[in-house]
Amino acid sequence: MSQEFVPDDNLSDRPNDDSAVSEQEVVRITVVGSRAAVLETIHTLDRLGFAQVGDWSPPQRGAKPGQVISVLIRRSRKA
Repeated sequence: MSQEFVPDDNLSDRPNDDSAVSEQEVVRITVVGSRAAVLETIHTLDRLGFAQVGDWSPPQRGAKPGQVISVLIRRSRKA
């Protein structure tokens, strides 16, 4: 494995206060495809308990004709 993919365990450059601990990390999950496929995927993820349908952005026009995109944004505490 290349060393460039190994995480840096040197924590000395991080602040030593509680503000770093209280920060939230943002994760974006994107579904891209035909309108029918995107909506089917969102409903499947809802049935699986991953995210409710209303948590996703409304489908927006994608980069290619006939393509839409929908985004789910999750916030979680940084470890």
